[in-house]
Order: sequence, then C-alpha cells, then structure tokens
Amino acid sequence: MTKLQQSQVEHQLRREVEIQWHLSNPNIFWLYGYFYDHYAARGKLYKELQKCKYFSERRAATYVASLVRALIYCHGKHVIQRNIKTENLLIDAQGELKIADFGWSVHTFNTFLLRWVKYLGPRDSPYEFLYGVPPFEAIEHSDTYRRIVQVDLKFPPKPVVSASEKDLINQMLVKESAQRLPLHKLLEHPWIVQNADPSGIYRV
Repeated sequence: MTKLQQSQVEHQLRREVEIQWHLSNPNIFWLYGYFYDHYAARGKLYKELQKCKYFSERRAATYVASLVRALIYCHGKHVIQRNIKTENLLIDAQGELKIADFGWSVHTFNTFLLRWVKYLGPRDSPYEFLYGVPPFEAIEHSDTYRRIVQVDLKFPPKPVVSASEKDLINQMLVKESAQRLPLHKLLEHPWIVQNADPSGIYRV
C-alpha cells in the first residue's frame, strides 16, 4: 500500500468514526469506541437474504421501514449515507436492522443537497428484499447499465408480490429523482402501514 493509499484509508476511517460517534438511533450500528461496536448476532442481511432467497412481505416491509427511519434520522443530523446495500445492513439478536459502514458518508450543511437526498433513499431495497436480486441486474454489465438508464423494470412471476408493493416499487424506481416517493411519504404508503411491524423487529 502506497503512502497516498494509506492516507486515504486513514482519512476514510477517521471520517467514519467521527460521523458514527454522533449518531444514536435503534437502526444504526452503535459505535461504543474506536473498534468497539454494537454486536449484531445474526450478521449481514445479505447472508440472510441469500439463505432465504427472498423475504416475505412482512419481513421486507419491517426492514424497509427501519431503514427509512434511520435515513431520516441521519439526514436530520446532516449526514448522508452513500453506501446503502445489503452487505452494509446487519441484524442483531432480536431481529432489528442496523445500518453499518459509514466510511463513504458525508457530513454536510448544504440545505439543497439535504433536500435533494430525501428522494434517493433505499430505492432498490424493497425490490431486492422481495425478489432476492437487484431490480436492474443482468448477466452483462452493459445490460445492467442500459436497464438502469431506461428504468427497464420487470416483475418476475414468482414469488407472488402484492399490487400494493409493486405500486411502492414503481414510485421509488423513477428516473427523475424529484418524482420519486420521498422518505417520509414512504412510511405512509399502505404497503408499509399494513405490513411493517411497528416495533421494527422481525422475529424468525
């Protein structure tokens, strides 16, 4: 590792610690000390999804709602989490979702950026939780990029997913960010209201 690479890693680690140290939310991986984190007994959500192949609507909705609440909290603290993916979501012993890895996060007081980011959110998460794959994934990278640009969204016949959930996915995976369902409205969507456990905990 070169001195430049080492410096970049150190800067990223320092930024992650500084940001995470000031965040206290049930759905954010709590940092007790520099290398002393909250214990997530069930590990990465990615592994759970691989094992199950896909989640039930109740389980998916509970995780999505928890993730959205955590992101709303982060934005209120002027923190933008730029690396939301299943590998960076952990599950604790009780079944509660935790966001980890704030190495690519930024702390900003740019009000325009904070207003804009509320339309980003966990766009791919509901689809990936329910179907087990990202919404625009293809065998070839070029086809994946094309599908993303064209918003070429397809719903497989199985598993069977409710019309309400498809409506939420369609409102989130819109090309123009300003037309997407904002985070606070996502929590009010009928699919979330009807399926998410209010406790934020999904017990297997």
